[in-house]
Amino acid sequence: MTLQRKHYLLLALLAFVLALPGRMALPPLDRDEPRYMEATEQMLSSGNYLDIRFQDHPRYLQPAGIYWLEAGSEKISEFVLGPEIRHQTWPYRLPSLLAASAIVPLTAWLGASLFSSGVGLLAAFLLMASTLFAAEIRMATIDTVLLLDILCAEALLWCHIRDRHSVRPTSRYVTLGFWLALGCGLMLKGPIVLIPGLGTPLAFSIAERSTALWRRLHPLWGVPAMLTVALPWCIGIALVSHGAFFTNAVGHNLLGKIGHAQESHGFPPGYYLLVFLLSFWPGALFTVRALPSIWHHRRCHSVRFLLCWIIPHWVFFELLATKLPHYVLPTFPAIALLTAASLIAWPQHHFSRWGKALLSLYGGLWSVLGLLFCCAGTVLLARMEHLLSIRALIALLGCLPLMLSAIWYFYHQKPQESAYCAIGTTLLIHVGLFLAVIPALSQIQLSPKVAQAFNQWRPCPSSVLISASYHEPSLVFLAGEQTRLLSPSLAAQSLQAHARCDLLLIDRKDAPTLTESLRHMGIGTQQLTEISGLNYSNGHHLHLQLIQAVPSSIIPHGTPTVPQHDDR
Repeated sequence: MTLQRKHYLLLALLAFVLALPGRMALPPLDRDEPRYMEATEQMLSSGNYLDIRFQDHPRYLQPAGIYWLEAGSEKISEFVLGPEIRHQTWPYRLPSLLAASAIVPLTAWLGASLFSSGVGLLAAFLLMASTLFAAEIRMATIDTVLLLDILCAEALLWCHIRDRHSVRPTSRYVTLGFWLALGCGLMLKGPIVLIPGLGTPLAFSIAERSTALWRRLHPLWGVPAMLTVALPWCIGIALVSHGAFFTNAVGHNLLGKIGHAQESHGFPPGYYLLVFLLSFWPGALFTVRALPSIWHHRRCHSVRFLLCWIIPHWVFFELLATKLPHYVLPTFPAIALLTAASLIAWPQHHFSRWGKALLSLYGGLWSVLGLLFCCAGTVLLARMEHLLSIRALIALLGCLPLMLSAIWYFYHQKPQESAYCAIGTTLLIHVGLFLAVIPALSQIQLSPKVAQAFNQWRPCPSSVLISASYHEPSLVFLAGEQTRLLSPSLAAQSLQAHARCDLLLIDRKDAPTLTESLRHMGIGTQQLTEISGLNYSNGHHLHLQLIQAVPSSIIPHGTPTVPQHDDR
């Protein structure tokens, strides 16, 4: 079967539908996502689309591209549905949704061009099912859009390689598209996009011992075209920030990650290989199985292209001191394509005795992980919410037989059938998790519950929430830009200065010290409500009290200033 335009449109629609669950039910996911959302919301409120800020702090980590996309998505959504959706999460997540809907069919097209239509389809589904991809496409962060940009650049680069081997000229529009894709990547993530963008043709040229590919790319006019995309904003932000953007974004955020681990994300080389089983599940097992076949076909120009896409990017981030799982996400389409080719296009490779033993061991870990994934939703609801969900049980009963079939097929030397069953398992798990499980996990909804309580109890239209024990960015996005994240001592001073209108949020364990400090300032306190839950960013269970200031003279002697329970 040859893939036609209607097949790609159906794939895009399928990816869109499968990525929808969870888009509205998920709260802002601390800590990165609400920072993007809040910075975009402030961009819209202020009308300043040049200088990126989170509250009063400059957010000089990457260029403005993703914020512009999210701002455009929010403005269109507001035009259709009204301004009340400004603090809802789903409009900011639309760029990731649309990018995912394009990534899947583009991966299928690339697979059909490199190998066959069957390889393209299987690779698209392996990518769509992968754990990391499924998580990233539901968040309003940069990674899914960046993946689409890099995938476009690599697909256009493949057109040059294919034309070279077919001894035919490449259209200047294709070449221009390649450089413009890199220019858009510069506006999304800065120089990081050049690692796959220029690393792939450089590695391919070294492997082929030829500069013919570079001559086809016409870098003498291509590089200026690439820089033209990002240069106007770079000049503008340099003037506005007096150079601080480049000092922080390049000097601290990029170069600082090379030698030093930032934000406790430091791991030794080999980290991405260790987490690959989880991040690319269920395809990881079939990728490991494919390694001998990939090595056997390494001289094929299509395989060489994919290896030159994967290896420079992977090695760079393995050597980087700071490591996060999504840093290697741009290599996943290439990995999915090689994996699918080993299952469909190439004959099965015969392993040595040791190879079979190691693959069986890896398969055992893969099987255990799959069974845990199947049961995770039901177990989470039972442990955290003491709830037995019928919808979660239906998802469990649907995916468990498929997972057992995948295990059976794999150990009976039927890897292709195993892969199909594993993909079906994963897609059912995702639907069940985002439709039935996460919306029912009230314990992780701390910020939405606090914002709801604050809006219910605020005494003035201009009231501000002062948070002394809970400092997650999601609270700022949901409760408003003016939210103050302070230490308990500074929170007491802030409440003293704005006692009539502002409300204070404090954890139960910190409340006695804070209320004593306020008493010395002549201010009493009255608890309005209590919100309990799990701060999943650090694993701490919190019992947050929403407090209002009252004159200490109106509180009877001996009355506790902060009641421990309030059922309202």
